[in-house]
Amino acid sequence: MAQGNTLTKPHVYDQEKVLLDGAPAMHVPFDVVDKEKQVCVAAGESSTDGSVDEQANPLMLTDSAQVTYDGPEDKLNPQNWSSPLKWSVTILVSCGGFITMMSGSMLAPALPAIGHDLGMSEATAQITLSVFVLSFAFGPMLLAPFAEVYGRRPVWILCGTFYSLWSIVSGFSHNKGLLVASRLLAGFGGSVDFVMSYPVVDDVWSPEERGKACAMVSFLPLLGPAMGPLVGGIITQTIGWRWIFWVAAIISGCLMILGFFVFPETSAAKVLGDKAKKLSKATGQHYHTEYEGPNQKVTQKLWLSINRPARLLATQPILIVISLFLAYNFGILYVVLSTFSSLYTEVYHQTTLQSGLHYIALTLGYLVANTIEAEVMDRIWAHLTKKAGGETAPDGLLMPIGLFWYGWSAEAHLHWIMPDIGAAIFGCGFFLNTGLMLAYVLDSFGKYTASAMAASQLLRMIAGFAFPIFAPAMYTALGWGWANSTLALVALVFGSLAPITLWKFGARIRAMGKPQW
Repeated sequence: MAQGNTLTKPHVYDQEKVLLDGAPAMHVPFDVVDKEKQVCVAAGESSTDGSVDEQANPLMLTDSAQVTYDGPEDKLNPQNWSSPLKWSVTILVSCGGFITMMSGSMLAPALPAIGHDLGMSEATAQITLSVFVLSFAFGPMLLAPFAEVYGRRPVWILCGTFYSLWSIVSGFSHNKGLLVASRLLAGFGGSVDFVMSYPVVDDVWSPEERGKACAMVSFLPLLGPAMGPLVGGIITQTIGWRWIFWVAAIISGCLMILGFFVFPETSAAKVLGDKAKKLSKATGQHYHTEYEGPNQKVTQKLWLSINRPARLLATQPILIVISLFLAYNFGILYVVLSTFSSLYTEVYHQTTLQSGLHYIALTLGYLVANTIEAEVMDRIWAHLTKKAGGETAPDGLLMPIGLFWYGWSAEAHLHWIMPDIGAAIFGCGFFLNTGLMLAYVLDSFGKYTASAMAASQLLRMIAGFAFPIFAPAMYTALGWGWANSTLALVALVFGSLAPITLWKFGARIRAMGKPQW
């Protein structure tokens, strides 16, 4: 390798474990790269300036050394894990999102009982549902940076535990103030799933194989709001509304215990950072990773990470565009979720429990979309990236079709199966459109996916909080047909603009963003 005083190519060291198990170090077990020269310097080799001679200590490297994985097959790289372990982690974080989302909508059929027991008006009782969704907007902005600095695993487990504890408090609440406050705090803890699921998928799956994983982390959380009213109605009519919170806390607690044992760290920043610390301690030299500066302190890293979601949203036009599309999608979803039950109780004169069963229609739509996405997303990604030089873009026009069908069949008082079919079409379109846009974010923001997800979360959850507020008045004034048609017409515009904008102008819009993330 060495010829005279010149390194002809970078040197990759053998994968020794001497520094990991505490044994005496004989030579460097990692790729240690001189940040300025982009070469490795080891014993018996000289750099171009001759700073390291033939008798140098093997561990006496440059002060500015970068640690990476030990080659493409390093087992510490999550993308080299076994398939069962990858799927275990993917399903685990997906289940966390399912419980969080389900526990929000579970409260819908219990609101009359909660209002009666705690002496709240219908509008005040609705706040206990809405404030949970509102916390989803702001929680990720703080939690995502901690996940990037301290790792996915500890943040996910601690936040899940935090959610479980405040859910227990919600069940014991005997006044509206405590219930609203505990729901807000529980939502803050549960919001971690919105910035964790997709980054974990990005950590453990390569772009060519992440289609099925993306389908999983999309399907289970979105299944939660559809199943929540059904489960909440059963719990409320059998063992009482307080058990809605306790059941959610018990399931979430079990997931956290399971995660403690089967959820390894997936963040490259954390895994490589731990390696760099061990190497620095063993050698007395300072080593760092690509995720930090050579002498960057933890407080500096945390501050940069905390304001990164806001900086991304302010400086990356493509993220603003996607956030607006996602915001409208989620706003419509929560309008449908908040009014779906009243359609069957007021128009079709069914019981609360029967109305909850109709949410299965949305679930079926999700299931169809999940099957489509899981089967074809990897193939489409490979085909389009090859054809378009790496550019991909989402598409979807099923949402407005479903809204038209659902609204006018309800307006005409057709058999209840007709609105259900429309809801299923809407659910399928929503799932496909949203899942592909989130995958687009994954491919666009590299190692800062958690912050990018948090930034995209802000507008969509604000819309999810705000849209249901005006939904009852809109349906009262316009009726089911014209109210849904209004939403559908706007969705049609967004459904047309989204693929055109991202497909034709996505690369150009991304190029407009500032590189300082």
